[in-house]
Amino acid sequence: MVHPTLVGIEKMFVENLTGAAQHILKRPEFKVLESYSSVSTSSTLQTFFQLHDDGRLVLGNPCLYDQDLAPLYIRYALELSVLMQDAQHTPEYMVRVCLVAARVTARFWVMDAGQNSAVPEAWVSTFSSSPIPSRQQLGALVAKFLPCIVDVPPVSSLTDEVWSRCHEWLQHVWSLIGCAESLMIDGGDARLALLPQTGLNHYGCSHRPRPWAITFASSTASSLSERGFSATEYFRIAFMKAIIKNHHAEFLAYHAEEMRGFLKTFFGLQKQGSVVLCASGTDSALFVLALSQMNGKRVKTILTEPDETGRGIPLAARGCHFDTETSGGIVVKKLEKIVGFSESENTVTLSLRNEEGGLRKTDEVVLACHAAVAQAIASGQRVLLHVLDLSKTGLLAPDMQAMSDLSAAYPDDLDIVVDACQARLMPQRVQAYLAKNWAVMITGSKFYTGPPFCGALFLPAEWRSRLDHHSLPSGLAAYAYQNEWPSASGCAGLAPGSNHGLLLRWTAARAEMEAFASVPASTIQKRLQYFLHEVTQTILVNVDLQLVTPFVPQREPLPHDWDRQQTILSFLVRAPEAADIDYPLDFVRCRKLYYWLNADLSPYVPVEHKELAALLCHIGQPVALPHPHAMGGKAGALRLSAGARLVSGEPSHKTLGVDLRMKRETEDARKVLEKISLILDFWPDIEAADPLPSYRPLSHTTYSDFGVGTGYTRSSLALGSS
Repeated sequence: MVHPTLVGIEKMFVENLTGAAQHILKRPEFKVLESYSSVSTSSTLQTFFQLHDDGRLVLGNPCLYDQDLAPLYIRYALELSVLMQDAQHTPEYMVRVCLVAARVTARFWVMDAGQNSAVPEAWVSTFSSSPIPSRQQLGALVAKFLPCIVDVPPVSSLTDEVWSRCHEWLQHVWSLIGCAESLMIDGGDARLALLPQTGLNHYGCSHRPRPWAITFASSTASSLSERGFSATEYFRIAFMKAIIKNHHAEFLAYHAEEMRGFLKTFFGLQKQGSVVLCASGTDSALFVLALSQMNGKRVKTILTEPDETGRGIPLAARGCHFDTETSGGIVVKKLEKIVGFSESENTVTLSLRNEEGGLRKTDEVVLACHAAVAQAIASGQRVLLHVLDLSKTGLLAPDMQAMSDLSAAYPDDLDIVVDACQARLMPQRVQAYLAKNWAVMITGSKFYTGPPFCGALFLPAEWRSRLDHHSLPSGLAAYAYQNEWPSASGCAGLAPGSNHGLLLRWTAARAEMEAFASVPASTIQKRLQYFLHEVTQTILVNVDLQLVTPFVPQREPLPHDWDRQQTILSFLVRAPEAADIDYPLDFVRCRKLYYWLNADLSPYVPVEHKELAALLCHIGQPVALPHPHAMGGKAGALRLSAGARLVSGEPSHKTLGVDLRMKRETEDARKVLEKISLILDFWPDIEAADPLPSYRPLSHTTYSDFGVGTGYTRSSLALGSS
């Protein structure tokens, strides 16, 4: 007979472990999967799990008692449970489900555990790597997990023919199988890859939710919100099911067309223009050049203040590879001309700022633009003019009315493209640009806070018609897929198929766009006004900071036109050795400060400052501005931006109420500015350590430290959801 006290202890132990399992299920990466399944636990079940025909999933001992491996086992069980639903349970289908679940789980574990973690079981290493497993390795994996599924044929009943077909199928789909956060890295370039030292990409953000971090980085790139991640996870699950059924090509083609239709509807372009999906704004610039050169003339591109656009734009504007890998995953030589682009194409820069970093007069910029256009056309060239709406620091330039006059003066020799990649404009503005026969570049990854590398190019009817008479350069097959472009003969040379990573990223951005669009324009205007006023005042009274004079976008008035506000607040930072802000931090060291904001600095400051120092703060990358007193002549301007997520909030924040949430947002922004001053106070110690950004704070390694799913996302109760 078992002693009653021991029974009580065992019961309490199991309840605590069950609570731990339930907490894992509340992680953002597990929430959607868990919503598909009926999950329970059993301390007497000695297998990893048991999956029943009616959809019930019972987690066994390994999921309860092995805390380190519980996320691995639970993830596999959930994947299997979801992929089994609404399917024919033939032996071959069951094998495919087991293999897909294993590949997804292994790639998830590698991203989740970190670079220094030992591989828990051999199959994790096998299924997370690039080489496709051998047939024997597939059999061992299926033999391990298939018995956990109730009422299915035993492994011994699987024929050689089934194994051969499954192995051949896997060779075609191996690279397409993964968790959402790994698949979203695909179809961009090296900047999307996670750095193993930080768990973040080149932009300092993650394709997984990072709710403990303060984020006002929508002028550069944002980590996914829980809303965005959930949207991609639903898409990813449907994609995995399509892969198992061998319908993935049709699935992606349908969703590429559907996403292009969504963008047309969102921006009110149903009766005008066509949409091209692009991996990035830089890819868009490359596509624009390809379309502009179709009349056979040499093209001179005029770039408006390229330092305030994307770093690869000047290369793309010359038809050159702008990185070592394309969005199609092709390794190329950076700076080399792309096949099909003319060697004679060149660029000229139209500057908006003077040597002191101030803005040039509008008339001066317009005259310089007129002169450059007239000179190029007189020499027999076609001109492609890039205008900004808006730049990295929020500039709308050159003067749009003057550009309209210029366009009318040279209707046959001048193409204008609006770089609206920040997407800080109302749909009516995009419609107006297309009506002028101007192309428009936008992204879902700046203002709308989707993941980096989701862009689009809007083509007016005349630009679209060029595709019916001319072919795109053959070199674009390394950058573009046919399903992302309109159906036209000129696109026949593009790569067949679709960019699955791009569609996943746009799916996340779409969720944010739809949430933002559900808020009335008058409310958007008020929330932005409140936040921007509060943060501006905080910058103005901080002696360590100097606000870069905001450029108010000069637009035609519209009812509740929130886009006539400057939503990017740029500011200089006092150099740590200087007595005042007249000597600002140079660009090189400003980049250091930018990285340190996104790092846990608690080991390098006194105890009374550790809470502030530990906060991970992600804002816009610094922009280099000319300054006579900055080291090297270039000061770094940091950017704190209001994005769509600031307006719409996260679903988990609804219980806070709008007023409290907006107050918390402004408090978060103040904490960012306070951390900057803290860094200046302890600059030598922090500089000596030079800490790297991190996905999570050093002092917290599990989700339980942050109360994920409770409505609060950091122990400080600061929400940082913009």
